[in-house]
Amino acid sequence: MLELKQEISRLSLRERHELNAYMIRLRHERPEWRKMISKRMSEMDAGKKLTVAELENRLTKRG
Repeated sequence: MLELKQEISRLSLRERHELNAYMIRLRHERPEWRKMISKRMSEMDAGKKLTVAELENRLTKRG
């Protein structure tokens, strides 16, 4: 893992952005991710949504 981190630290900013996009794409391909997103979409279709204020509150708490 250390070797991988060292290699990543030598990448250009553009290459790091590409790597980040690739890692996100890998996460989105996982069955667990797809299941979670499907559940959230179903909840939204059923009317369970956040207001802008609720979203801002959640994001602030993560801060």
